[in-house]
Amino acid sequence: MARKITRVSAARSARAGDSPVQVTEEQVLTVLARGEMAEQGLLPYSSNHSFLVTLTWDGMTLPAVYKPRRGETPLWDFEWGTLCLRETAAYAISAALGWDLVPPTVLRDGEHGLGSVQLFIPNHDAEHYFTVQSDARFADALRRLALFDYVVNNADRKSGHCLIGVDRRLWAIDHGICFHTEYKLRTVIWEFSQEPIDVELLADLRSLAERAADPQSELGRTLCGLLKPPELSALLRRTHQLLQTKTYPSPPPGRRNYPWPPV
Repeated sequence: MARKITRVSAARSARAGDSPVQVTEEQVLTVLARGEMAEQGLLPYSSNHSFLVTLTWDGMTLPAVYKPRRGETPLWDFEWGTLCLRETAAYAISAALGWDLVPPTVLRDGEHGLGSVQLFIPNHDAEHYFTVQSDARFADALRRLALFDYVVNNADRKSGHCLIGVDRRLWAIDHGICFHTEYKLRTVIWEFSQEPIDVELLADLRSLAERAADPQSELGRTLCGLLKPPELSALLRRTHQLLQTKTYPSPPPGRRNYPWPPV
């Protein structure tokens, strides 16, 4: 069955007063990939150029965040021009796991060239990881997110990169600096360290490893187009590490294990 996206994420037309409708993930991806893009403005407080855009296709209009390659800030440890590829790969991993953490994301051309285009999630600005950390409603999502960040080697899981949508779902954003071949995990989510991983989540990770390692699978083909072979090999090693230990990772001593600023 097609997965549903939050009911407030799409509108069937741009007329004022139209009611938002619930749409499938496949519909969202189609609009993001094929829709006519209209730039609404530059988003503030971003380390890279990020634009709020709307995309219209087949009578449906969606808001999205467009991060063009040419607007990426050079980093010493990540190859310039690859952040948009990593953003897209993070969604591919989230979708393959079935954990629905990363908003639908595609790689496409826009007004400023090639870039990632991610569904914009209406959210409560005052809420983030630190404000919901002890809320039992988000415990399962945070457990999945802790494992996800280890698999993708997220170097910047700030509290503010956890959005609480108006649908009360937890969404994870900003994955441009993931998938490095060297260990770079920096996250605020360490409360599950050394706890056993649920068997259902282990099954999801096992399925991910099998499909990601198969260059003929849909996931394998997608990742081969977004990541370099050493990066994909490192992703598989991290996933197998979780399958072997069956426990949540702990912050290793002597490393910078937390992002800065934390929010």
